[in-house]
Order: sequence, then C-alpha cells, then structure tokens
Amino acid sequence: MSVPESSIHIALAALESEGFVVQGKFTPGTTEIEWCERRLLARIHRATIARLRREIEPVTQADFMRFLFGWHGLGSDREGAHHVRVVLEQLEGFDASAAAWESDILPARVRDYDPSWLDALCMSGSIVWGRFRVPPRSDAKRSTTPIKTTPLSLVSREHLDTWRHFASAAPEAPASAPARQVLDALTTRGALFFDELVRATGLLRVQTEEAIAELVASGDVTSDGFSGLRALLVDSKYRTNRWRSRGANAYTMESGGRWSILRAASAGAELNDADIEVCARVMLNRYGVVFRRLADRETLSPPWRDLVRVYRRLEARGEIRGGRFVDGVWGEQFAVIEAVAELRATRRRKTSGESVSISASDPLNLTGILTPGDRIGALAGNRILYRDGVPIAVKEGGEVRMLAAAHDERWAIEKALVSRPVPPSLRPYLGKGVRK
Repeated sequence: MSVPESSIHIALAALESEGFVVQGKFTPGTTEIEWCERRLLARIHRATIARLRREIEPVTQADFMRFLFGWHGLGSDREGAHHVRVVLEQLEGFDASAAAWESDILPARVRDYDPSWLDALCMSGSIVWGRFRVPPRSDAKRSTTPIKTTPLSLVSREHLDTWRHFASAAPEAPASAPARQVLDALTTRGALFFDELVRATGLLRVQTEEAIAELVASGDVTSDGFSGLRALLVDSKYRTNRWRSRGANAYTMESGGRWSILRAASAGAELNDADIEVCARVMLNRYGVVFRRLADRETLSPPWRDLVRVYRRLEARGEIRGGRFVDGVWGEQFAVIEAVAELRATRRRKTSGESVSISASDPLNLTGILTPGDRIGALAGNRILYRDGVPIAVKEGGEVRMLAAAHDERWAIEKALVSRPVPPSLRPYLGKGVRK
C-alpha cells in the first residue's frame, strides 16, 4: 500500500512537533532532509563523541609544555602592533605583575617589542588595563599605591563588562579624601584628562596624582593609555624636561590620556551563561587544552563546574573536542580542534634539547601545577628554564636552583636565566627609577 509523499511529510511534521523525531542531514554527503527518532539520534551522537575521544592518544606533560611554548609563539618572529593584539587576545584576563607585561611577557612573544604598539592599542580603545581582583582593604599586604608587583590584567573593551562581573564585589570607599574627590569627579563628569581632574577637584597636581595612584591600586580607575600606568610607577625625576632632553621617553600623567572608572556597579554580580562562555573560550584560546588544574589557577574565572557545563555544550555542537589529551591529569579535558592536531605533531617531533626560559609571572609558569615540584612564586624577578618541556633550573630570590641538570652546566644555565635587556625607552619604568 503506497502513501502519498505529502501525507508522509505531514505525519513527520506532527511527530516533530511532539518531540518524537528530528529533521536534518545526518548522513555524510547527503543533500536531502532526513528524519531520525530523537532518542536514537541522541544515542548515535553519544557514540560518535565516545569514538572521537577514544581516537586521541594523550601526550606527556613535558610534550604538553613543548606544545604550549609553540602555541604561545615563544621565540617566534612575530613583530608589530597587530601581533601584540593577537597575543593580548590570548592572554586576556590573565593577572600578571604590572612590570612583567613589558619586561617579559610581551617581549617573549613579539620580537623587538616596542611599547608604542601597546600604547596604540590602548589609546584606540581596543585594550583596557586595570586591576580587577583586589584583596580586602583590611589585608595587611594590600598597598595603597600601585607598585611594579601589583597584579593587573589587559582585556578587550568588547568583553570589558564580562570581566567587570569577575571583579571584586562592591568597591570600597577610597581611604583618603583626595581619592574620594577624584572618584566623585569621574563618576559625575565621566572620563577626564589629568589637567581637567586637577581643575575639577581643586587639588594640587601632586595630590591628584597620589589620589589616582590609590584608585588604580584599588581597582577603581584606569586610563586610555598604558603610559598612564607607567607614569605612576616611574620615579618623578624621569618625568622632567631634563630627562626628555636626553632623548628618552618622559613619562607624565598627561601621557595616559583620559582617566575613567574601571569597576562598575555590576562588579561581583551573578554571572550569566554569556559571561561564562566568554571566559571558557578565552581559556581555550590561551591553553589550547583546558582542564581543572589550569582553570583553578586563573584569578578571573568562574568555578570549574560552570566551565565544564559550557565545554560539554561546545563539544556536543562539534566546536571543540573532549577526551584525554594530557597524561597524568585527572578529570575531564577539552581542546580546540586545531590544538589536537598540534599536540599530535608535537608528540611525533623528536626532542632536540631546546631550552626555553620564561618569567615566573608568565601564564606558562605551570611548575607545581602541571609539572612536578614546588610552585615558583609569580614574581617578575623569578625565572624558570625548561629543556624539552621539563623544568631543569629556577632562579628565585636571586639564587639559581638546579632541578634536573648537571652541575657542570651551571654557568650556561645561569646565563640562560638572565632576564632579557630592557629597551632604553622603558628603563626608567622597568629598570632604574621604578618605585620599589
């Protein structure tokens, strides 16, 4: 008995409205609409995901570190403001000490790093710097002014509201009266240049500068340009016309452009799914592979239980892969598809004795998190030397400690652990003249 095709379509549409069947293209290469019972399709989907997960052979932790060095382009030939932006997209939302960004993190990823590239991105409105996570004011370790070890993040303006949700809840009132005056002026009048702030508050220039420093340390304000932060960290003598006449950059409060409120009333607000997905995708871009150990070390991050829910959804869509990518790591792991191929290539590539030296402030300082041994404090002066993805020596507190290397290599290792030279234009800010 034949049934008209139109009647079949009507019946299938009725079953679809009841949630019994689903229409789509399920057979590879098909061009026609197909129909499948919903529960059977779910079983096929689960079986497909399980098969894809079984196809992946995990790499060693050392190979994963080798992968990360390549994923971040350490020692690459990337150069120019465009690549600085690419790097900052990968490092978005990561907390690192103020001085480490330009002394180690960016120069390690962009050849011949020029501070004007970061300034251009900040002044264009693409990148925003600031302190999003601040310890309670009662914390004895909390400084009232920014210093070179103050943790700061660089984020895209597109995601600024998301990162504000991860910020410390409900900003506390500034401790000093001048800081309250500056904050009131910015709240009522919006973004202001330094000279406008001086006039609006009636404070002396030095009082206004100290007030801004307090507000930066408390995570309340930021400026259009990164030079605004440099001006707060550099010794006052390097902002003078005498220093400018020597051909060096003079760091002034005016060079930072407008000052504005960083933390909004939404700081510490309950996160929504869109915020969690932004953070989840940022971490995938940062590490290629994400698992709980990596997520837990992030300062601006939702709980793993929220992240894993997003990752499972992205895996179900086919946007990412789930499975065991790194050996010796418990729990679920998720990776972008490009990273899976790169991990396989890294595993096949023979070790060559290649050494990589990074700052302990670098996001790739995973000693004690991924690799064996104690954690190394994330201070700009501390450094770690890897050979073929294995940490072999660290420089901590000015002392070199050998981890997995022969003592007859000590001289070469100490040389490799020396920080790279500071560009002349940044010496007043990063070297001599930086506030301690």
